[in-house]
Amino acid sequence: MTGHGSGLFPDMVLASASPRREALLRDLGWCFRVVPPAVEESILEDGDPGEQARRLAEAKADSVFASQRSSLVVAADTIVVLGAMILGKPDHPGDAFRMLRLLSGKTHKVITGVAVRWENKSASAIEETLVTFRDLTDRQIEAYLSGNESGDKAGAYAIQGWGSLLVRTIRG
Repeated sequence: MTGHGSGLFPDMVLASASPRREALLRDLGWCFRVVPPAVEESILEDGDPGEQARRLAEAKADSVFASQRSSLVVAADTIVVLGAMILGKPDHPGDAFRMLRLLSGKTHKVITGVAVRWENKSASAIEETLVTFRDLTDRQIEAYLSGNESGDKAGAYAIQGWGSLLVRTIRG
């Protein structure tokens, strides 16, 4: 997409501190600025995970839009759900190991909420993907964790990186 701030397309801002989200949009050819949102990303243990992802994405977009009113602001949040258990970002390497051990050989949901703000308009959506992990040994989990890819990701893995090797199937 060309025309960054040209009038043809509005100035676009990604409301995120995630290098992966930035890389994903840049790989698609989008031109934008990055402004990290001032939002606490706490996940509630109860409530609908999809709505939580949507609300967090909306809060991120609103936070950045407050200072970027002439821009189109895009934000997202991802939550991993195994059964009734929400897996956020791991607190430490042991927590990441625990999460990956839980996901081993099982199907879980990856739910992403996306929000867009521009002028007096706003929109949001939820996308759900079913991911099935391979059966993982402790050694495979430790090898993955040694790559330092899991620390700031919901569910402790990055499917767009080496985490793709942990996955058997993706649906959605």
